[in-house]
Amino acid sequence: MSEDDLVPTAAGVRAQAVLRDGTLVDDFLIREGARTVHVLNAPSPAATASLPIGREVARRALSAL
Repeated sequence: MSEDDLVPTAAGVRAQAVLRDGTLVDDFLIREGARTVHVLNAPSPAATASLPIGREVARRALSAL
């Protein structure tokens, strides 16, 4: 790899959950409400972890039934 292989591009921006005390949430954050399951934060590698996240959401939803 050399400097000629690099291409300038715009920086990406992604949402990051913040707790009430201002702390950034660095990990997955899943919360349950009345008859709901919410994925509030899914940082990288969320796409890689999508199946385990889905299983956890399903497990929580089924346990609430």
